[in-house]
Amino acid sequence: MCPFGKNPAFKAPDGQEYRAIAQMRVNELRLKAGELIVMEGTEPERFYTLLEGQAMRYRILEDGRRQVLNFLFPGDMVGLDAILLGETGHTTEALSSARLCAFERRRIPELFSQMPQRAMTLAWQVAREEHFLGDALLTVGQRSAREALAWAFVTLFERGRETGLVTDGRMPFPVRQQDLADALGLSLVHTNKTLAKLRNEGLVQWASGWLALPDIETLAEIGLVEDRPSLPRVYL
Repeated sequence: MCPFGKNPAFKAPDGQEYRAIAQMRVNELRLKAGELIVMEGTEPERFYTLLEGQAMRYRILEDGRRQVLNFLFPGDMVGLDAILLGETGHTTEALSSARLCAFERRRIPELFSQMPQRAMTLAWQVAREEHFLGDALLTVGQRSAREALAWAFVTLFERGRETGLVTDGRMPFPVRQQDLADALGLSLVHTNKTLAKLRNEGLVQWASGWLALPDIETLAEIGLVEDRPSLPRVYL
């Protein structure tokens, strides 16, 4: 069962869209933390909607280092890029226990033809979320480690808020320090020291897989976070 229908952070499909999506769904996939959803360089027969849990996209560089591209939240798509590129350009790994809804790749033109407006909104949404990588590159080039971590925490917390994960001022956050360091181009040691300072200042509370930002306004100022309007998300 899709968990987004009554979530105000999402725009539910209308009757025709709902029937089209329901007809195209193949099954559900359940994974444990650390399991791969799609692997870089493959041509998966299916793509997915992340229903529950969190995941991350990354690429392994030629020298063996890892570049984390983005973190995924409920409602995000997995494997959709392979439809356009012919193969998957990155690996997607579950960061927590995850539940995904599967669709057959070959039927995507049929699905989108039945719901063109929703398809266009979904494409815009996916493109907008790729900005995490662009902003991360800006972070690497222009922000200090303190600014970069502040930006990442605020950006990801707001993503969690948009998808309804924030409750009583905190959200589940299975990301590891190494994951965050690999996303921001920082060393693990530098990340750890900078995080400790933010914790000591009372700006970040991150422990046992949960994240809270007691003074998110101050943290946003430190991270030079742009104020962007929040719009209801669409999903398949």
